[in-house]
Amino acid sequence: MDKIVSLSRRRGFVFQSSEIYGGHGGCWDYGPLGVQLKNNVKQAWWQSIVQERDDVVGVDSSILMNPRVWEASGHVAGFSDPMSDCLKCKMRWRADDFEGKICPSCGGELTEPRQFNLMFKTFMGPMEDTASVAYLRPETAQGIFVNFDNVLNTTRKKLPFGIAQIGKSFRNEITTGNFIFRSREFEQMELEYFVKPGTDDYWHEHWLQARIDWYTSLGMKRENLQLRAHCSDELAHYAKACSDIQYLFPMGWSELEGIANRCDFDLKQHSKHSGKTLEYFDEESKEHITPYVIEPSAGVDRSVLAFLIDAYTEEPDKDDIRAVLKLHPRLAPFKAAVLPLSKKEPLVNMAKEIHASLRKAWMVTYDESQSIGRRYRRQDEIGTPYCITVDFDSLDDNQVTVRERDSMTQERIPISEIKAYLCPRLTGELK
Repeated sequence: MDKIVSLSRRRGFVFQSSEIYGGHGGCWDYGPLGVQLKNNVKQAWWQSIVQERDDVVGVDSSILMNPRVWEASGHVAGFSDPMSDCLKCKMRWRADDFEGKICPSCGGELTEPRQFNLMFKTFMGPMEDTASVAYLRPETAQGIFVNFDNVLNTTRKKLPFGIAQIGKSFRNEITTGNFIFRSREFEQMELEYFVKPGTDDYWHEHWLQARIDWYTSLGMKRENLQLRAHCSDELAHYAKACSDIQYLFPMGWSELEGIANRCDFDLKQHSKHSGKTLEYFDEESKEHITPYVIEPSAGVDRSVLAFLIDAYTEEPDKDDIRAVLKLHPRLAPFKAAVLPLSKKEPLVNMAKEIHASLRKAWMVTYDESQSIGRRYRRQDEIGTPYCITVDFDSLDDNQVTVRERDSMTQERIPISEIKAYLCPRLTGELK
């Protein structure tokens, strides 16, 4: 993990939030490369879940919602974790993160666990009273459930169908850590997939496999992924079943994504508390039914971390070690780098023309500093799949040398064919 943290800071993937003021616990800022990687992860998820399916649509709900939403969902009363205090060093710990009553930091005695509500509380308007209480949402799912009727009426979807959302959530975690794995402000990619009761077991299995396939389709090693079904005593009271997709992080197997069968709990709760019936009219049976819900819920930040860890490789290279991020081309922050062999004006002008042309289609960087070997290494370390070198021969034959990141093989192609060469390789159709 230390190498990933160092790389992230050095190359501009992730910075500590408010770093010049000493940072702010459990909060992180994404730098120029990090925001590109994060956006690419989100775009890949959206394409798979929404764009390529006929049965899923998207929403973007408000972070601040009527507080009755969180009363109905059970978050106000029951969204909590067990917390213990160290009597010696005064640090607070999430009690279910370890066994025993000894402080992991100083060895002091811990208090008995007590429940701690994880929602951030604030106030709307000029008065700070009970009537103006609001919460920063701890999950994006409830914004989907309260819009069930709106989406149903405007899209006229038939069961089974889904509503997807990507957005920020906030949890006042007792302990954060392991870099961006657990933080207080994070981003979620959630799908609520509504199905007829009786078909829910099938769809739960369907989404378990579909989500595993998504990670591996973007280059994640299958041996670093596993499914862990929740035991009955782990399940939320409303859940019929839940399984985690776990990734083998440096700290061990940990949750990357959860896929839950939430039954009809959420729609019934919001129907009860709002007075608005959230049901679906089944044309076949001519009955009003409350659909069951299958929920694949993934963390953007955890996915970014897992893709970084999975892609990071160190390889012997002559007398040195080559550090390379073998990111799938769809996820790589830059798809290509244009490198003039020299800073002489004719080469620079040609290279900048190629760069200007390619950046209309993809995120492409330009680099003319230091030797070509050092520039290759820089691009390897940030995951750029292809380097396009403009040399003195290019001025005569209008060709460039394209270097592939993982194999380091080089190929000479005409400038006019660069886009046609890159396109199938950046989508993964060709390697």
